[in-house]
Amino acid sequence: MKNKYQVLILGHGEMGRAMEYLLRQRHRLTLWERHPKPGTPPVALESAAGRQDFILFCLPANPHFELASLLRPHLCRDGVCLSVAKGLDEHGRTVALALEGALGPAAAFGVLYGPMIAEEIRDGRPAFAQAGTTHAETYGRLRGLFAGTSLYLEHPADIAGISWSAVLKNVYAILFGVSDELGLGDNTRGYLAVAAVDELERIVTGLGGLPDTPRRLAGLGDLITTATSAGSHHHEVGRRLARGQEALTGEGVHTLEMVHAHGLFDSRGYPLFDLIGRLLADPASAPAQMENFLNRLRL
Repeated sequence: MKNKYQVLILGHGEMGRAMEYLLRQRHRLTLWERHPKPGTPPVALESAAGRQDFILFCLPANPHFELASLLRPHLCRDGVCLSVAKGLDEHGRTVALALEGALGPAAAFGVLYGPMIAEEIRDGRPAFAQAGTTHAETYGRLRGLFAGTSLYLEHPADIAGISWSAVLKNVYAILFGVSDELGLGDNTRGYLAVAAVDELERIVTGLGGLPDTPRRLAGLGDLITTATSAGSHHHEVGRRLARGQEALTGEGVHTLEMVHAHGLFDSRGYPLFDLIGRLLADPASAPAQMENFLNRLRL
C-alpha cells in the first residue's frame, strides 16, 4: 500500500485537477493536455507513456480510442489505463468498449464511476466509485493508487453494467432539472428516482449488464448526485429546457443522440427516456409535455 507510482494524467480540466489533488502527495505525476496553456512545456505523449504505471484518461469519451491506439505500442508491460469519462464516443461505444478495441481484451484497463464531484474532491470531501477492471490484480493496484485518499472504492465484476449505468444516468438527470424548474415538487422527484432506476435496470440488462448494478454507485448513487447537485451541468440542462431555451451540450445530450443514431436500443419502450428526447427536440413544449406525461400515469 506504500507504492509510489508514476501516473500520467490526460486532460487537466475539472476531473484532471481532482485526480491531481488526490494523487500528488504520494505519486509522481505527469500532466498532459492536447493544447498546453501558454508557458507550459508540452509533454511528448508516446515517450512519457512508456514510463507510467497508470495512465488516467480525464477526457471526454470521444478521443479515448484514438489516444489509446496511439499509446498502445508504448505502454510499459504492467501499465494500466483508467478512465473517468461517462459518455459515448461518436461510434456509440462506451469508454470500456473503446479502450478494449484500441488496447485489446487482454490489456489492463478499467473505469472509475460513481458520486465523484470534482469540486468536492478538491475540497477534501469523500467521494465514492466503482472500479471496473479487466483483471482482479488490476483492482488491487488501484486500491494502492488511491490508498490514503478521500476516494472510496468498490470492485464490481460488471464493467458493462457500470459503464452503461454511468452513461445513461446523465440522460435521466436532465429530467430532474425540468421537474425542479417547473416546480413539480419533492414528491415528483421521488417518483422520478424510482422510475428512472427501473428503466436503467431494464436497459442495462438488455445491453449486457447485471440487474443489480444500476442500483449501486455508478447508477443510483451517481444519479442522485447528478440530479440534485446545485452545480450539476445536467440539472441545468433540464432547467433550460423547462424555460423553453435551447439545451446546453453535454454528455447526457450527446448520449441520447448516440442512442438514436446507432439504434442502441428502442427508447419507445422506456417512457422517461423517450420523454427526455422529445423535450430536447421541442423545449418550448416542456410544460405541456410534462403535464401530459403525469396525466397519463393516472390512466
